Amino acid sequence: MPTTKKQNKSNTGTGEIAPAKGKLGVMIPGMGAVATTFVAGVEAVRKGISKPIGSLTQMGTIRLGKRTDGRSPKINEFVPLAGLNDLVFTGWDIFEDDMYAAAGKAGVLDRSLLEQVKPFLSSIKPRKAVFDKNYVKKLDGPNVKKGKNKMDLAEQLRDDIRDFRKSSGADRLVMAWCGSTETFIEAGPAHQSVAALEKAMQKNDESIAPSMIYAYAALKEGVPFSNGAPNLTVDVPAMHELSKQMNAPICGKDYKTGQTLIKTILAPGFKARMIGLNGWFSTNILGNRDGEVLEDPGSFKTKEESKLSVLEHILQPELYPDLYGNIFHKVRINYYPPRGDNKEGWDNIDIFGWLGYPMQIKVDFLCRDSILAAPIVLDLVLFLDLAKRSSALRGIGIQEWLSFYFKSPMTAPGLYPEHDLFIQSMKLKNTLRHLMGEEMITHLGLEYYD
Repeated sequence: MPTTKKQNKSNTGTGEIAPAKGKLGVMIPGMGAVATTFVAGVEAVRKGISKPIGSLTQMGTIRLGKRTDGRSPKINEFVPLAGLNDLVFTGWDIFEDDMYAAAGKAGVLDRSLLEQVKPFLSSIKPRKAVFDKNYVKKLDGPNVKKGKNKMDLAEQLRDDIRDFRKSSGADRLVMAWCGSTETFIEAGPAHQSVAALEKAMQKNDESIAPSMIYAYAALKEGVPFSNGAPNLTVDVPAMHELSKQMNAPICGKDYKTGQTLIKTILAPGFKARMIGLNGWFSTNILGNRDGEVLEDPGSFKTKEESKLSVLEHILQPELYPDLYGNIFHKVRINYYPPRGDNKEGWDNIDIFGWLGYPMQIKVDFLCRDSILAAPIVLDLVLFLDLAKRSSALRGIGIQEWLSFYFKSPMTAPGLYPEHDLFIQSMKLKNTLRHLMGEEMITHLGLEYYD
């Protein structure tokens, strides 16, 4: 367990980190496949049924000092994170199913596993959701809030947050968006300041999507917010302002799971070796609710924007025009119900090497979308709670050090996002070292040969 010294870093120059005392409440808009897989998984790990595979906070280590020092503690023993036994849950959904019923319909987890966590999952019933079919055209459900305007709906969500804080006995809260991909919208006048945002909500401005109403409610209550979809949501000046104002950290967007995870592993390798790229064709089939939602062209455009930006930022064609100046990059997503949550991603990659000779790589990734996403949600919940308790992080707004988990990482205005998975990993671990007063790891290594 972390020592008292690790929980109070007032002597390190990086401020203080309050201890992770009491319960941490996790609030989830969207109780579908990802959310139920995450919550069922946490309970399975707590009961000793399974291991938290894929979770950096639970299984990862962090090197401290020189390689010869032999110091590589587990991350959750190095920084004061909330323990899994401290987590309590609530959520919102347009369908009335409790988490056990919802998990059964999602079809991700084996029935034998679900039966072992049934009492816990059955106890988590969805609150009425803020929903507008104009933003997610392929879904509809009965469990929906009604209000005179979007500000009224936000106030109802704030009531839910306060109710959950009281009924669960949670000392701290985090909100993690696990809902659907909304139709594509661009930042406009209503998103430029908190005042403009609030005025737009009062007027039912169509540029205020449901996910923004959740985010506004969370931030106004001082609750950190993680955006797991490619929706605009908190990636606008108004939310940046509100996040800083309320000391409520934000991060996003779109959990990096299947095909994009592979891209952020392979593309850095091509660039490191100066291997050229002519084209990258990606297609997916999936049959879960996410796939159904993405049948709508507006929702697909939101997802497409998130997935297409990855290669350009990693490969930097402006710096390497001979290698990456003329890439043809295409992404397709197809809804195929028989596949369920077991997504398949095919990639055809046309590369070229010495003297321009062409080569090809074919990747067929038979992945499980929610299995890859669930540990991401866990890590983000625990790291956002850490950021909220850290005087060095809670007031800066965007937590760029959590880019590791996202397809389209948020950054400060005017700053391009870092997509390289390995640079993202170094950024995350160096942030933890910085918080705890440890030296950064540069990997220079010359000191070993003095």
